[in-house]
Amino acid sequence: MPSLAGATQDEVRRSNLSTVLRLLHLGGAQSRSHLTAVTGLNRSTVGDLVSTLAALGLVRERAGDVRGVGRPSLVVEPVSSSVAVLALDLRVERTVAALVGLGGDVFARVERRHRDGDRDALLDEVVQVSREVIAALPSGASLVGVCASVPGVVRATDGLVRVAPNLGWTDVPLGEFLRDRLGGGRGDVSVRNDADLGVLAEQVRGSARDSSTVVYLAGDIGVGGGVLVDGRPLVGAGGYGGEVGHMRINPQGHTCRCGARGCWETEIGFAALARSAGTSASGGLGALIDGAERGEPEVLAAFASVADWLGMGLVNLVNTLNPQSIVLGGHLGVVYAVAGDRVLAQLATALPAARDLVRITSSELGGDAPLIGASELAFSALLEDPAGMLRDSAAS
Repeated sequence: MPSLAGATQDEVRRSNLSTVLRLLHLGGAQSRSHLTAVTGLNRSTVGDLVSTLAALGLVRERAGDVRGVGRPSLVVEPVSSSVAVLALDLRVERTVAALVGLGGDVFARVERRHRDGDRDALLDEVVQVSREVIAALPSGASLVGVCASVPGVVRATDGLVRVAPNLGWTDVPLGEFLRDRLGGGRGDVSVRNDADLGVLAEQVRGSARDSSTVVYLAGDIGVGGGVLVDGRPLVGAGGYGGEVGHMRINPQGHTCRCGARGCWETEIGFAALARSAGTSASGGLGALIDGAERGEPEVLAAFASVADWLGMGLVNLVNTLNPQSIVLGGHLGVVYAVAGDRVLAQLATALPAARDLVRITSSELGGDAPLIGASELAFSALLEDPAGMLRDSAAS
């Protein structure tokens, strides 16, 4: 729990409500006695907080299982149908939208492949799939947030997509567009880089749950990076930090979509893997996995080459950021599964003190990590101030 030294009584109560609701949102149903033990608050305070959250419609209580002697502790669970958020993931080839309830329950999900590369057509598609999933909002529930994931550089203050090379976008005001087209009363609207949301998802619900300093690499057509340091996103002055795919690692390498030569993603992106294997990227990752399983020399050599470059870049990240966990998403997780020994051989050249602390894992959430991260960020205002957020929502 955060330090509350010098805080007012209202601030302490708001923080305690936030702590209890966050525990239930991420951990599901828990007994009152467990909440008391985890928060360090006394039983009567926890009981009062639960009663307040129940009055807001966010949680409910039920009798716990009877085990041994004595009265069982009441079990508190989030009411998933009380509030929901809209999560959007604008991928290179399709748009994914989901309506997610408190606790992470998914009420509706729609995927739509892009019909063409036209920007306006894609934006209209985003609105269409958004309205389709919003239509599944349970009766009486409130939509308390909207968040969109984009594979590009995003200005966090207003959701301006400065550049998304793989979408062909430059200076697209996506946040403003979503606020205008989805109408009022939709809660906070935010837009973030896909890897920044991916690292959030992996840290709260995925393979980095026990880590506070995490690097997440999103492997797709490009390579994005998301970083958490002591549980806080490392995004830089304007929100543009974490673009590790554009570290210049091979000055004699290929020209990147960003215009520079030798960016890391030109050596470890999926196009690089396919190129090294002598196949077309349109064949998909599945074809390369099949080739590796059959022991095809050219395919295995391609995985080894990408693994070497992956390991070289990871050395820089380990030495610079000293993470506890590095999570590899998309095809990068497959590269690690096929040729992890090559990655670890490169990593052995990192500074020993930092190298000894890091754990490398494949993404537990797979391609849905940015979408799940978007839902978590969309819930953040509610989780930080449950009573205040719902009061303001009702007033608007």
